[in-house]
Amino acid sequence: MVNFSGSGWEDGVVSSTGDTPWVPDVLGTPYLAETLTLPDDHEGEVVATLVHRPAYTTKAGAKSRTKRTPKAVLHVHGFADYFFQTGYAEWWTERGYDFYALDLRKYGRSLRSHHTPTYVGDLKEHFDEIEEAWHRIVARDGHDHVVLSAHSTGGLIVGLWANAFQPEQLAGMVLNSPWTDLAGGALLRAASTPVLNQVGVRQPMREIKRQVSGLYGRSLHRDHEGEWDFDVLWKPFQSFTIYAGWLRAIRNGHAELHRGLDVRCPILVLSSGRSSSPAEMGDDVHGTDIVLDVGQIRQWATAFGPHVTYVAVEGARHDVVLSLPGPRERVFEEIETWRTAYVERSPST
Repeated sequence: MVNFSGSGWEDGVVSSTGDTPWVPDVLGTPYLAETLTLPDDHEGEVVATLVHRPAYTTKAGAKSRTKRTPKAVLHVHGFADYFFQTGYAEWWTERGYDFYALDLRKYGRSLRSHHTPTYVGDLKEHFDEIEEAWHRIVARDGHDHVVLSAHSTGGLIVGLWANAFQPEQLAGMVLNSPWTDLAGGALLRAASTPVLNQVGVRQPMREIKRQVSGLYGRSLHRDHEGEWDFDVLWKPFQSFTIYAGWLRAIRNGHAELHRGLDVRCPILVLSSGRSSSPAEMGDDVHGTDIVLDVGQIRQWATAFGPHVTYVAVEGARHDVVLSLPGPRERVFEEIETWRTAYVERSPST
């Protein structure tokens, strides 16, 4: 049952697929949203939000209804993030895919005043909302050819989910700069992980101190050095606080990935050509990954499954679909090449 209470949207209902209730999304027409009610956790009420941009719409009186297509994309954002990448959605809908995006619990549209932003003690907690979204896309909305898409931390999460559930409708997976390991040298990671495991159990809400320059967010936002509009309360330039319990969950996810997953569909892993750590705004901020280590993405790309294509795009940002126009065009060319080679059905299927 879809529950819109406390969602922050008006009570009006828009019909998207048949008589399915949706509300207008904060992105405006033609984006729609529905709130997914999840089991309560230690902080109380928990929800996720499924955003939808139909590939085809037709007018039926005062309501819009979608023309059925078997193909869909489900996208999951990264840490301190939410779905606002409309150009990416439109690229898929132009190719006949219904586009869905999931704001995970305690992120973006799903964040409530009683929540600790982004916090879970186990990445598998996110499986509930991914499974619920998948059920709506496949069983309710009738899609049987679905591409999973994810960015950064979302790439780690959806990789673990796909490995655990192996849904038969999964046609492919696009991972945009997935978070595959903790930054720093191998000795530091080996030494810190046992300590983090202990602290994460005993003091899960202990803050992990770090410095965030804010350069990445400023490089994206149109009010600063970028071209994109996003809500800085949902995607703050200084990020969100991270806690020992959450980081322990991330390290457990990394360990599972490093043991090797077996996601059977074709997988595309995209990253920038290199990483850097700039101290001020400049070319490196706009043309490299200043969030994650590209070498680690490259190292662990094939750990997601047996059929992986890895592409490093020179000049790309951490979120490769938000890169400057030249590298961004190359990103979409690479997705198109992969999609037509491995994901598109033949006319007979």
